[in-house]
Amino acid sequence: MYFSFIIPVYNRPDEIDELLESLSKLKTEFIFEVVVVEDGSTIPCEHIIEKYNSKLSISYYFKANSGPGDSRNYGMRVAKGDYFIILDSDCIIPEDYLQHITTSLQRDYVDCFGGPDAALDSFSDVQKAINFTMTSFLTTGGIRGGSEKVDKFQPRSFNMGLSKKAFEASNGFGNIHPGEDPDLSIRLWNLGFRTKLIKEAFVYHKRRISWKKFQIQVNKFGKARPILNSWYPEYSKITFWFPSLFLLGFIVSVLLTFVKFPYFLGLYVFYFALLFCSSLFMNKSFKIATYSMYAAIIQFYGYGKGFLLSFYKIFVLKQEPQKAFPELFFKN
Repeated sequence: MYFSFIIPVYNRPDEIDELLESLSKLKTEFIFEVVVVEDGSTIPCEHIIEKYNSKLSISYYFKANSGPGDSRNYGMRVAKGDYFIILDSDCIIPEDYLQHITTSLQRDYVDCFGGPDAALDSFSDVQKAINFTMTSFLTTGGIRGGSEKVDKFQPRSFNMGLSKKAFEASNGFGNIHPGEDPDLSIRLWNLGFRTKLIKEAFVYHKRRISWKKFQIQVNKFGKARPILNSWYPEYSKITFWFPSLFLLGFIVSVLLTFVKFPYFLGLYVFYFALLFCSSLFMNKSFKIATYSMYAAIIQFYGYGKGFLLSFYKIFVLKQEPQKAFPELFFKN
């Protein structure tokens, strides 16, 4: 197989430098190229690309801003490979990454795969805490690659593989963001393609993010899910309601304490204690464990609030998604 790494970038020259450095150290016998698509950045990274001309087979394209999904599609259209590997610019790649992918695809070929994310020791405490809450079974149920059912896995576009055949059949990513990756996965299933999780093919996801940006991000995740449920009701799950039910349950639990019934609130105390201990065991840091509880609160509140608002507008008011939430749609 001839692999093409597809990397959209927007105002992140430092990130792309770290990513390309890690790609230059990949151990593999397979030929690969790197396609960097600058999505209308005002801080371009072309001078970074030039550093790697002698280390990588690399090409650089600048286009008007149209969002990450359209930029990935652009990269796949101009790429030479027959299998695309899509990465976010804030990832760092382990040197055996491509070996795990080729071994898995040779054993059980699929036209689309996804891999998990992890944190490096050099990441900040906030980054490690957010990584924990985004990947822990206690918060997301493992849907980002930790433990989700591997034969019906929805790959996430920060670490995703897609064959040229599947891209041409599906036309790639749609214009919703976030939500473009589960949208693509479902369309691929409907076209008869299989997806899977390759647990060993993880990336270090740096997530240069603040608490405020994290809240905005998870709120958009919550808004996108009811839209996807309206498009593909056969793939709707009760688990998508859990963050909203968690949020509503907490409000009810607080109210019940005023009538001297604190037991439900005690369950929340137990949950966050369990979350703290799990993060402490994994990260070996009281500070990161404390941050993890705060990140979980932001995650449940942001996602839950966004989900409820979106459900009300899409399913109760019957609004068109593009009119209800124009901020979730790019105009290509």
